[in-house]
Amino acid sequence: QVQFVESGGGLVQPGGSLRLSCAVSGTIFRLSAMGWYRQVPGKQRELVAIISSGGMTNYADSVKGRFTISRDNAKNTVYLQMNSLKPEDTAVYYCNAAVSIGTAPFGSWGQGTQVTVSS
Repeated sequence: QVQFVESGGGLVQPGGSLRLSCAVSGTIFRLSAMGWYRQVPGKQRELVAIISSGGMTNYADSVKGRFTISRDNAKNTVYLQMNSLKPEDTAVYYCNAAVSIGTAPFGSWGQGTQVTVSS
């Protein structure tokens, strides 16, 4: 069973930066696209960024130019570098795997990591 352990969230002021990490157990990491998703109370979970097994990336319009997704296949870890953070980025962030960019995530959701952007 695939497990995702997210970390790196916290409280940051507007304009600040955070780097999220997601450690993935199981053998599917190298073959899967990996995505970061976020959810705020009362709203649906949304895709923030996704990276294919070959390194192609795709971002939500709201984070383009500010967030960067990357992966380290040797460590089974995916990262999300978040710069120029805004209050509207406040959410619980999750990672998950997908067959490819454009397909739905197929793993069970982890605990996520809370990101709060506030002065």
